[in-house]
Amino acid sequence: MNSYTGHVEPGGAPAKRELAEISITKLSVGPMDNNAYLLIDKASDEALLIDAANDPQRLSDLIGSGDSRPDLRTIVTTHQHPDHWQALGATAGAYGTNTVAHPADSEPLPVPPDFLVEHGDSVRFGESSLSVIHLRGHTPGSIALLYRDPQGHGHLFTGDSLFPGGPGKTTNPEDFASLMDDLEARVFGELPDDTWFYPGHGDDSTLGAERPNLAQWRERGW
Repeated sequence: MNSYTGHVEPGGAPAKRELAEISITKLSVGPMDNNAYLLIDKASDEALLIDAANDPQRLSDLIGSGDSRPDLRTIVTTHQHPDHWQALGATAGAYGTNTVAHPADSEPLPVPPDFLVEHGDSVRFGESSLSVIHLRGHTPGSIALLYRDPQGHGHLFTGDSLFPGGPGKTTNPEDFASLMDDLEARVFGELPDDTWFYPGHGDDSTLGAERPNLAQWRERGW
């Protein structure tokens, strides 16, 4: 756990973080340096994938093969932008997984979601679960996913809604204000500084590292 930094190279090796009850493995895939996250519940060996973004063969290699392969049952797509679901159809088809998304972002996806989730819902994998946080602005149905470690701090998967250095891209002032409002109320207003977050591209950060910049982000407008 101490060796995990959150940095992965495009086309490079994955980075794995061992928690008490789950493992988190991060992999950069595709030409846009998208992060895919494989979460495995240790008690059941059931797995969940966040954003089957690209490179289905590399995702298959990440999941593994043979008796040691976890049981991938769920793929969650954080939002509708195509760079986050290029491998969704192939991966879901290969493993027979259920697919999950917010209804406001479900229509553009290459396969209709098996389950639609709203703000406050939970997504289970084995004996573990993720809480759904709807963050409106980057897209209408963007979601973040929170794992509350019973023996440690929170782990938040933010898609393209929050990065080190600011919120995700928006296309107009109204969407920017909406995203900032949701980040302040539903993320920074609810979760402590030691919450580690994992974005859809690039390196990780913590809420504590980013919190002092909230007013600056809102003032600059992006």
